[in-house]
Amino acid sequence: MDSILSWGIDVIHVIQTISSPGLTVVMKILTLAGSEYFYLLFLPILFWCIDERFGVRFGLVFLLSSFVNSWTKVLFAQPRPFNLDPSVGLSHESSYGLPSGHAQGTSTFWGLLAPKIKRPWGLLLAILVPALVSFTRLYLGVHFPTDIIAGLALGWGFALAGIFLGDKAATLLAAWHIRVKIIIAATLAIVMNALNMQDTSLSGLFFGFAAGAAFLFDRFRFDASSGTVRQKAARYGLGLTGVLILYLGVKLIAPVEGESLYALFRFIRYGLVGAWVSLGAPWLFLRLNLASTRPSET
Repeated sequence: MDSILSWGIDVIHVIQTISSPGLTVVMKILTLAGSEYFYLLFLPILFWCIDERFGVRFGLVFLLSSFVNSWTKVLFAQPRPFNLDPSVGLSHESSYGLPSGHAQGTSTFWGLLAPKIKRPWGLLLAILVPALVSFTRLYLGVHFPTDIIAGLALGWGFALAGIFLGDKAATLLAAWHIRVKIIIAATLAIVMNALNMQDTSLSGLFFGFAAGAAFLFDRFRFDASSGTVRQKAARYGLGLTGVLILYLGVKLIAPVEGESLYALFRFIRYGLVGAWVSLGAPWLFLRLNLASTRPSET
C-alpha cells in the first residue's frame, strides 16, 4: 500500500507542475460541482419542479451511494495525500480519503441523470463532469489516483443499478402496503446507523425522505411537472426556506458534538429535513395552489 500511495503522490506532483494561484482558484471553484451543497440545491428542484417519482428514485439511490462512500472512508481510514506530503496540499479536508466522495457523487449524480437528458449529451455529461471534478481533486492534492478510481467505479455502479433495476424495484414497492415500506426504510436506517454511528445524518435523511415519499404517494398525488415557471420558482423558494428553518431550528436546541444524545438529535434533524422535502413541502404546495394533483391512474 505504501508504494501505491507513494506513486499517487508522484502523480500529484506531476499534475501540480501546471499550478498557479489563478488556476488554483479556478480548480477550487470547479470542485464545488461535486460538493454536497450542489446536490442539496439541485435535488429539490428535481423532486419539486420536474418529476417527483423520478426524483424519489434518484434521491434514494444517491443517498445510498453517499452512505456507502461515508462508511467506506471510515472502514479504510486512509490518509489523504497532504497528510503524507504537506507540500501537495493546495486544499484540505478533514475526513478520510478512500474512496473520493466527489468522484463517487458526481458519477452517481450524472450517471442517474443521463437517461433524462437528450442523447448524446447525457452520456457525455455522465463521463466528462466526474472526470473534470476528479481532476480538480488530484490537482488540489486531496485525493490519490486510487481514491478517484474507487469513487468513480462505485458511483457509476450505483448509477447503472438505479437505471437498470429502478423500474423493477419501483413496481415491486408500489404493490406493498405503506407499513411495509416504512418498515423497510426504518430497517435500512438502523443498519446504516449500526455500520457508521459516527455520522447519523445520511441515515436520518434517507429514512425521512423515504418515509415521507411513501406517505406522499399513498395519500396525495402531487405532480411536480404542474404549474407555471413562476409557481415552480415559488415552490423552490418556499421549500428551501422550510429546509433552513428545520435544519437550523433543531440545531439550536440539539446537543453539540461530543455530548450525549448528539447522534440521536442529528438523526432527527436530518430526518425532518428529508420528510419535509418529500412530504411536507409538496403538501404545502398543494394547499397553497402552487401545484396540482396528478390524475388517477386507471
